[in-house]
Amino acid sequence: LSSCHMLTFLAVACKKKFVLDEYVDEAVGHMEKNENGKMAITKVTLKPKIKFSGEKQPTPEELDEMHHFAHTECFIANSVKTEITVEPQT
Repeated sequence: LSSCHMLTFLAVACKKKFVLDEYVDEAVGHMEKNENGKMAITKVTLKPKIKFSGEKQPTPEELDEMHHFAHTECFIANSVKTEITVEPQT
């Protein structure tokens, strides 16, 4: 999930002509019993920390839009039942 979100985010940032120096995600998964009583990863929190360089810097709104797009277009996120949240770090 983390890698898929990152790759989609990087593609969007590139199309928007942003230059990234660093992308680090400390994703956390939560394992508990699902609705069928089976152990499963039921929640994942992505915590990406991104550093941009160059004159063109994204606004907070642009960052939110890029993360939202990355989440909705990530094929792995679209393939699992797991609840996924994205909490960008500053």
